[in-house]
Amino acid sequence: MPPITDWPVAERPREKLQLRGAEALSDAELLAIFLRTGIRGKTAVDLARDLLGEYGTLRSLLSADHDRFCQSAGLGTAKFVQLQAVLEMSRRYLRETLERSDPLSSPDDTRRFLLAQLRDYDFELFACLFLDSRNRVICFETLFNGTINGASVHPREVVKKCLQHNAAAVIFAHNHPSGVAEPSGADKQITQQLSSALALIDTRVLDHLVVGDGHVLSFAEHGLL
Repeated sequence: MPPITDWPVAERPREKLQLRGAEALSDAELLAIFLRTGIRGKTAVDLARDLLGEYGTLRSLLSADHDRFCQSAGLGTAKFVQLQAVLEMSRRYLRETLERSDPLSSPDDTRRFLLAQLRDYDFELFACLFLDSRNRVICFETLFNGTINGASVHPREVVKKCLQHNAAAVIFAHNHPSGVAEPSGADKQITQQLSSALALIDTRVLDHLVVGDGHVLSFAEHGLL
């Protein structure tokens, strides 16, 4: 196959992105831009297609650990480090989108942010968005780490964090490594305990979001608060 430089301009990934925007590119074309070069006998696009075929999905490739990632042709430690930097920049971009001066008003932005932060872990994390009296984000913090089956949440520590940040309201979130965003009995129980504890310091619990694999369930929307 001829090198990408010999392709029609409108079909070259970089030029296509400039002309039509990133959303117009396929997963393979976006990955090819990241890879920059191919390997002997294959363009960057060919290599990207092979990698997507090997991993099944773009997400599986992006979430592979170092050893698995470096086993694939055309990849290595340098590419792995570069990819981790790109992923972290994406997470920080989403965080800054929330942590701006405007009140938190978009449930979709909140869901996208929490998906990016929590869904790829193989153990449970319990986190919190701390908000001021105008529902502006003060900060996001992971408060407790757990196992594949759960995380121990201590109301006393949550109360201390709310006082530390002078939070008027909070949104809780935790992930389910199983990928199923369905609240357990324990999830419902701890949410009620936290709501009762925080009511004593006049901190409102606006929602508790359960992050699954590509789906986020809202306690508030399901009448569970």
